[in-house]
Amino acid sequence: MKELVIKVEGMVCGGCENRVQNALKLVDGVEDVVANHNDGTVKVTLSKDVDKNILSEKIEDLGFEVKE
Repeated sequence: MKELVIKVEGMVCGGCENRVQNALKLVDGVEDVVANHNDGTVKVTLSKDVDKNILSEKIEDLGFEVKE
């Protein structure tokens, strides 16, 4: 298992967290997602290699900004 932490701007509530979590859980290879609007992070647990750009695009498609 591999864990990624992605910095995200624009999440302001639990609803934002749920939208991000639900979108990323649909990506093949994603085992678990924990989004936290308080510290602006999304922790993604992967069962196999997943291109971080794919995850970033999913987050940005929801209207949030990924910080590198």
